[in-house]
Amino acid sequence: MSEKKLLGVLGGMGPIATAYFMELVIRMTDAIRDQEHLDMLVYSVPSVPDRTGFILGKSAESPLPEMIRIGRALAQQGAERIAIPCVTAHYFYRELEENIPVPIINGLTQTVEHLKEKGIEQAGIMATDGTITAGLFRDALLTRGIRPVVPSPERQKDVMSLIYDDIKANRPPRMEVFGRVREELVSEGAQTIILGCTELSLIKRDFPLGPGFLDTMEVLAQRAVLECGGKLKEEYRDLISK
Repeated sequence: MSEKKLLGVLGGMGPIATAYFMELVIRMTDAIRDQEHLDMLVYSVPSVPDRTGFILGKSAESPLPEMIRIGRALAQQGAERIAIPCVTAHYFYRELEENIPVPIINGLTQTVEHLKEKGIEQAGIMATDGTITAGLFRDALLTRGIRPVVPSPERQKDVMSLIYDDIKANRPPRMEVFGRVREELVSEGAQTIILGCTELSLIKRDFPLGPGFLDTMEVLAQRAVLECGGKLKEEYRDLISK
């Protein structure tokens, strides 16, 4: 009998990011036949209310009840670990953990732990307004003694435009805009830049970004493989781009 755990994926936020997360889990697993890969139970529910809009008070419709419903459904169908390939959704991590009877992999704190293990002292953050305003990465970084570097208001508008106007709208990302944000964060001392939104992960997938980026989606996929008993390929032990 297999010792691997069934991975539940609370997805759809957004849909392409969820599909890419599954691809990462498969790519990171050291397997030579189908049976050596993880079993995954995936719920892709794009109709979950917008996380950033609710966090910023622009929407009164909380995504939490729907996420709890989906998480419980995954648990009822046998999921033994749950991954949420949406960083902003981690704003609700405590409530989800309290209401879903299965361990949820925390991609956010695992990203910070990866930075700590690699000796990073200052980390830039590219994420949604919701994630930035809530201080999700900031607080986790400070707890581990890492200085957070966030974009200026003008550059944060660039990040949101890349996420919503480009990737979520299924348009090519404007790499000159991405470059402006990167340059500012590096100039402010960032040794590594966290790609703290799953849409930004898709930019890293399709475009060469160079050294010094850590993709939270890759961290989440790495942890999913390890926590569910899969065999991780050696090249995915260090996830900071070279």
